[in-house]
Amino acid sequence: MSLPIAFGLYFICWWLVFFVMLPIGVETHADTDTVEPGHADSAPIAPQLVRKAVATTVVSAILFAIVYAVIAYKLISFDWLPGSL
Repeated sequence: MSLPIAFGLYFICWWLVFFVMLPIGVETHADTDTVEPGHADSAPIAPQLVRKAVATTVVSAILFAIVYAVIAYKLISFDWLPGSL
């Protein structure tokens, strides 16, 4: 696997995991009945984005390592794909 493909694969894994992590543990204004005029009911109170980005990086690294091992050690055959990975 070439380096640009590896970076692209990690980038895709990171964003997918990040979007999965976003709603975890979020408390909205509607949940606490503290809705202020002009704010959406669904607005998060403390989204903890830095904490989620760090957790996403760790989970993505593990996921990428698994995908890399499958491709590098040919645990699954990709012969049906055009070109080579």
